[in-house]
Parts: sequence; structure tokens; C-alpha cells
Amino acid sequence: MTKFKTSKASQFRTWGLFLMLGGMFTMILGTAGVLWMGENGRIFLFIFLILGIILSLGSTAIYAFAGVLSTSAVTLHCPECGKKTQILGTSDRCMYCKTMLTLDPSMATNGDEKQKDM
Repeated sequence: MTKFKTSKASQFRTWGLFLMLGGMFTMILGTAGVLWMGENGRIFLFIFLILGIILSLGSTAIYAFAGVLSTSAVTLHCPECGKKTQILGTSDRCMYCKTMLTLDPSMATNGDEKQKDM
């Protein structure tokens, strides 16, 4: 189940991507309303274009927020894969191998527990 877990920064970016794609799809659907209903579809077009713009602006806000968080994130090397990754908060996952990382010594493990699970 850990392959579906991601780092906090990746989750923000994923939600931003979903909002952007949703906004684009909503605007395309609104434009298709004119093709389906002719002149009567203009109100449909107007409503769906406004909803699409709101979703796209929400996506922009999420991407900006993720960028601001990334500037203050702690950067360290993952002990599992050895790649440089960022941690938001006291615990987060590696962006590459999804290993749980923490800065809190009381939550840390010594690595022997992983050998027992295998």
C-alpha cells in the first residue's frame, strides 16, 4: 500500500494538477454547450467558463502555496535511496522511494525493525 503514499509537496502538486485539468474540462464542456444548443447555449457557456476559471485560479493558488512551502522545507538525503528530498513538517515521505522520514528523535526507528519485516 505504500506505493500510493506520497510526500506532502507531491500531494499539493497533484491536487493543483487535478484542479487545472478539471477547470480546462469544465471550460471545454461549456464551449460544447454552444455547439449542442446553439444560441440558447450561451448561458451554459458563461456559467461553465466562469466555473472553469475559478478552478484554474484555485489550481494556481495551490501551486503558489506549494512553492512557498518548498522554499522553507528542510532538505536532506534519504537513507534508503540516497537522493536529496524535502521534508515538510516533522515527518514526511521521501519523494522518490516513499520511505517515511522524520526529524523528531522520539518517532525515529533504528532501522532494525525493517529487517525483521522482511
